[in-house]
Amino acid sequence: MIGPQRPPARVPLTHDVVEDVRRMVLDGTLRPGDRLPSEKDLAVHLGVSRGSLREGVRALAALGILQARHGDGTYVTELDATRLVAPLAFLGDMPGDRTDVLAVRRTLETEAAALAARHASPALLEQARASLDDMAGAFAEPVLDAARVAAADVAFHRTVADASGNRVLAALVDALAAPRARERAWRDLHEDTATRVVGEHAAILDALTDADPDRARILMAAHLIGAERILTAHGAAPA
Repeated sequence: MIGPQRPPARVPLTHDVVEDVRRMVLDGTLRPGDRLPSEKDLAVHLGVSRGSLREGVRALAALGILQARHGDGTYVTELDATRLVAPLAFLGDMPGDRTDVLAVRRTLETEAAALAARHASPALLEQARASLDDMAGAFAEPVLDAARVAAADVAFHRTVADASGNRVLAALVDALAAPRARERAWRDLHEDTATRVVGEHAAILDALTDADPDRARILMAAHLIGAERILTAHGAAPA
């Protein structure tokens, strides 16, 4: 199943384990859902110590490629896009200058909005409207619940990305959603800015409902450019 044995390495490296197992997945030697050979057999095959193999397996699990099942061995995951890009979430939520992250988000989300205008189902449009209503409801409360606003904000953008019909695009948008950064930003913004941002979300939703991809793309781009300007002024940016 796993091919010819490789001679033992003089200095076993976790990086070698990661690259070798990745190669086995990419060339089809290991397929989604497959159980890895025993630790002993795989270590011999790769020419590494069992300790190095364990470290490599842990790294691959963190990358979403492998999954350890207690008492049942280690398996290749289904390799779905959401799991594989999940580590990017740390990048999205890092404090400090987020200009580059927001620029990437703008590139992804403007296209997602255009695709969503073409493909959004009534159910997803209703889901986006529910998120928008939740955001507006949070602003109507006497004391702003920044966590609730951020959650509704993230949910709105996630739904737009899901409505694009492109699973990889949706997974990337979700990974860069930065819920903690958004929550920090909402705590610091004035009411007039918050009202404007909610209005921008509503305009995007109207474009999706009207199945107008060009308008959806332009409105999403303008919305996210505004978020980048807020970043410059306040050190964080809701979107």
